Amino acid sequence: MVGEGTMFAFMGIIWLLGLIGLIALIWVIYDVLTKQTKMNTGQKVIWILVALFLGLIGAIIYYFVVKREGKYEET
Repeated sequence: MVGEGTMFAFMGIIWLLGLIGLIALIWVIYDVLTKQTKMNTGQKVIWILVALFLGLIGAIIYYFVVKREGKYEET
């Protein structure tokens, strides 16, 4: 049987991961809409949907595919 302390810690970890996912979602949406000036509207919509449906994993994919390369940003 799982003790109350273990269950409380588990729920805390789940809550923290949800908060991190929400922050990552907000970051991707903000970055796509404000900094990716060379990205067309269709690509922006796709990246926002990826962030919405995949959460933290979508933000990580966005970072490695778009942000790290810097190919859509003004220099």
